Amino acid sequence: MFKGQPKGLFALALANTGERFGYYTMLAIFMLFLQAKFGFEQAAASQLYAIFLAAVYFMPVVGGWLADKIGFGKCVVTGVCVMFIGYLCLSIPTPANGLGLGLMIAALTLIAVGTGLFKGNLQVMVGNLYDDPKYAAKRDSAFSLFYMAINVGAMFAPSAATAITNRFLGKAGLIYKADIPALAHQFMNSTITPENTERLRALATQMPDSAVASMDLASFSPYYIEHLASSYNMGFAVACVSLIFSIAIYLGCRSWFRHADVNAKQASKQSESYQELTPKQTKDRIVALCLVFAVVIFFWMAFHQNGSSLTWFARDYTQSFATGWTRIGFNIWALALIAVSVYTLFASFQSETKKAKLICAAVTLVLWGGAYWIYSGLSNPLEIFPQLFQQFNPFFVVALTPVSMAIFSALASKGKEPSAPKKIGLGMFVAALGYLIMIFASRGQASPAVLEGTVSPDPVVPTYLMGTYLVLTFAELLLSPMGISFVSKVAPPKYKGLMMGLWFAATAVGNYLSSIPGLLWKAVPLWANWAILMALCVIAGAVMFALMKKLEAATA
Repeated sequence: MFKGQPKGLFALALANTGERFGYYTMLAIFMLFLQAKFGFEQAAASQLYAIFLAAVYFMPVVGGWLADKIGFGKCVVTGVCVMFIGYLCLSIPTPANGLGLGLMIAALTLIAVGTGLFKGNLQVMVGNLYDDPKYAAKRDSAFSLFYMAINVGAMFAPSAATAITNRFLGKAGLIYKADIPALAHQFMNSTITPENTERLRALATQMPDSAVASMDLASFSPYYIEHLASSYNMGFAVACVSLIFSIAIYLGCRSWFRHADVNAKQASKQSESYQELTPKQTKDRIVALCLVFAVVIFFWMAFHQNGSSLTWFARDYTQSFATGWTRIGFNIWALALIAVSVYTLFASFQSETKKAKLICAAVTLVLWGGAYWIYSGLSNPLEIFPQLFQQFNPFFVVALTPVSMAIFSALASKGKEPSAPKKIGLGMFVAALGYLIMIFASRGQASPAVLEGTVSPDPVVPTYLMGTYLVLTFAELLLSPMGISFVSKVAPPKYKGLMMGLWFAATAVGNYLSSIPGLLWKAVPLWANWAILMALCVIAGAVMFALMKKLEAATA
């Protein structure tokens, strides 16, 4: 799967891996940070979260337009610098008042602008590598590998955020308890009930530092909130370190992809064989791409519940411990060994020599043995944190990418591989199945309005969320890398940056709409939120198939 790819792909993929690790470390705890520090209700927190996500994915429109004018590489380097300043500002603890909120919004704005300059333009350069006829047939597989690299960074992010949070909480004599932030804010706002007062007092006595455990609630509540929020700030600082890694890879390996850092104007000057599309071809392609963009909005609306409603479900409705085989899913090192073993297993079949096959098979067995050794040493039951569920999606992406590539390669060899629009349509239907699982998980659970941000007395087992993330990953692999590849292939040359930006703009709209379950969180039964998302995915998939002939004709 790696053979025959230009080495520029690996440099650009690694540069993106570092940036995405920082971004997803921040995102893993961002919603929890908003509610812990500022005491926001789900509706307000989800609005701010969705606006930020929308800005992150809308700014590539501006970044793409600018890159079409001045060049992709200049925008990428500028974007890293702007993001670094934003993450640095976000990592500074501030008071939980208007000034603190304003400074946080300013930092988020810088992150969004920097991401807009970086993200889409880096992916355009990946696509430009495959404009070379020598590599053209490997475009889809290249974007699958590129997407896998993104998720390597994302896979480690929740565990990194959790480790840093726990470390700084421990220094303050505290441990994380999911109930405490909501109860502490209720106490400080004088809205707490006598029952919840006793609940908060019982949780306070569980703190490992005896001095902290003996505090009265008037002292303990602000102390806990302040130190939990500042520990999240330290998690945000990880992004600064990861960006240094990214820019070092990008600049150090620039010679590998320098020839791909050209926009349409530069390409027309460099190549006599450069051919511009006719006005009709340009129009047809833009229309086809815009139709795809409109449909995938609803996928991103459903998919990006991981940091909001699915995290709330993990915190409020899911057991805070794992037992049996599920424990292995909450140790990032065991997951990493399993993910690598998928690649060595495939290599044991695909290698060209018998010696290489045997070596890869032996390495696979060693990796499995290492994963089992880690698993056997885990406590049973194992305490888990709500943000750790977010590592399942990137893990499944990394582990399943070789499987999806093998399936599509086999179909392509028989002339039966679905077109990119068909894959996108199928992805919508698969995403709907993910929320069907959540409907079953929500049966018999109290509504969020009844719980008031505290934990359900009868939480469900972690396997419901694990299964949901697995199904959503199947949908993502059908839709996201194929969609990016489709845009890079179909976009008119002089609008490549802009079209890639519009792909992210569609993501931005979907991200903003992802706040709808948050707005409805306390207004409808729990299962109704999942039913709405499921219905939208089914409708969007049906629309995609209804437009199939038009899309395939325009992009043939």
